[in-house]
Amino acid sequence: MQSLVNYAKQYAEHGFSVIPTLGKKPLVKFADRPPMTTDEIERFWKKHPYANIALKTEQFFVIDVDRHSDGADGTNSIKNLNHPEWFNTLCQRTAHDGFQFLFKKPAERISQNIGFLPGVDIKAHPNNYVVVAPSEVDDKRYQWLNHKPMVKPAEELIQLIEEKGKPTISEQKIEEYHPTGKTQTSELFEQIANGLGPTGGRNNALAAFAGGLLFRNVEPETVLELSRIANSRTEFSLSDNEVVVTVNSMIKKEIRRRGEVSE
Repeated sequence: MQSLVNYAKQYAEHGFSVIPTLGKKPLVKFADRPPMTTDEIERFWKKHPYANIALKTEQFFVIDVDRHSDGADGTNSIKNLNHPEWFNTLCQRTAHDGFQFLFKKPAERISQNIGFLPGVDIKAHPNNYVVVAPSEVDDKRYQWLNHKPMVKPAEELIQLIEEKGKPTISEQKIEEYHPTGKTQTSELFEQIANGLGPTGGRNNALAAFAGGLLFRNVEPETVLELSRIANSRTEFSLSDNEVVVTVNSMIKKEIRRRGEVSE
């Protein structure tokens, strides 16, 4: 088995974020971290000469077509779309005889979708990754099938991915029930689903929402994510920067209220 260090350096030089793996398992922490430099790659592969290469799906996404004998054959799902021209892009054969089509990622339009079609997944999260050629898994090698550039996906393909990514809403009606004796905690739960209210009061509503969660000992990182969800449910939502600034302000206020010292 050869050292893949030179291949890893070439991927990095072409702007990809390289992740060394053992089989398919990452050998370094990579989530939300800057890409390895060529020097870091050289030092790492010197210690682990037989590591595989994976690339983070940051600037690109992957349509992963599975052909395992114990599941759906994804190639049939692709053929049934009747649009072979959509897949005229960089492609590799995986170690288990599947196919991976790599596309440039359209800004904010493609999201992760496991089970996009029978036997077909979309790998697109910026902290996801795919193993790439000439890595080997189970003594079988990944192999590039062409040298085409990654292309932007056809608009029709993007729309299909978006449509398949939408949650299925049940037509079942919920039982009628109007609880009494609402508490501030129940109002916080409702705000997550219903948003921050009219335009004029969004900032104050967000501050009260975040403050209420912090008062109830919710972790700050969770407060931020719940604030983002509530903001996303608001008709005229705030910018994410405004959300972060407001939540940080409320964290500092909560620290002062408790008489604690922030690190």
